[in-house]
Amino acid sequence: MLALDGGGSKGIFTAALLAGLEEDIGRPVLDHFDLVVGTSTGGLIALALGAGLSPREIVDFYLREAPNVFPGPPWWRALRRWGVAKYDGSGLERAVRGVFHDALLGDSSVPLVIPAYNLAENDVYLFKTPHHPRLKRDWRVPMWEVAMATSAAPTFFPAYRLSGDAVRLIDGGVWANNPAMVGLTEAVSLFDRSLCDVRVFSVGTTSGAQARHRGLDHAGILRWATGQTIVDVLLAGQGAGAFAQVQLLLGKENAWRLDPPLMDGDIALDGADPDALIGKAAHHSRLYCPDFEATFADHVRDPYTPLQGQKAEVS
Repeated sequence: MLALDGGGSKGIFTAALLAGLEEDIGRPVLDHFDLVVGTSTGGLIALALGAGLSPREIVDFYLREAPNVFPGPPWWRALRRWGVAKYDGSGLERAVRGVFHDALLGDSSVPLVIPAYNLAENDVYLFKTPHHPRLKRDWRVPMWEVAMATSAAPTFFPAYRLSGDAVRLIDGGVWANNPAMVGLTEAVSLFDRSLCDVRVFSVGTTSGAQARHRGLDHAGILRWATGQTIVDVLLAGQGAGAFAQVQLLLGKENAWRLDPPLMDGDIALDGADPDALIGKAAHHSRLYCPDFEATFADHVRDPYTPLQGQKAEVS
């Protein structure tokens, strides 16, 4: 299983890391995973892999579209965010429509699970490809809509309403920014695998290296809400907790995670330094490649046939 964290424009790191591994091993990295789970920017990458894009093509997508997804001068974006969402989502919609076109979730070449959150019902919402007989609805949803929903980060983008049923969805990162445990649950429940059959590669979008000032120990709303402090702490805590649970259940030899630190100043969700992320990915993919080959490259997934949709009918 490949599990991809959320992290906004820092998804450049994830895509570049996978591209580096793919180029070193000489074959598609996706060939070695039976299930891909991704939240927010990780969900977008998971969808793109399922749609047939290579990791290098996904890097190019991020570099090309990031200025359009996160437009405007920083001072105006920061000011706007106090009253409404920082961005109106139109740039993101144009970008994902342009890459996914008319592809449906059911067209994915690999099983996918993409977390979101139902704001109206206060409930988790999981988009799933039709890889089990009980999964009969989500395959009809366009991939670009799934991308919009899982990426609708509060204060950054408005909630996304699914066409047709008006379900109000926001970023899955509010509960599963690291979706590794979501994927493990799917593997055991709907894929009917035992824990000893599962290996997980969890990829973060880089973590912040900054220290938490002692002033936070007694801080109130204003101090915690300044900048990204509370968001960073919540995402880091959820991510660490999810992977710790996965590693406890599977053992360290079957659960691997890459989430290296970046220096403070390079970690903004909507303004990360592309060169720093690509350089970091090149370094860590080079170091990790031998372990990746030893842990994951011996497994080649069977061809995936969806149980619903046009591809199911053809087969």
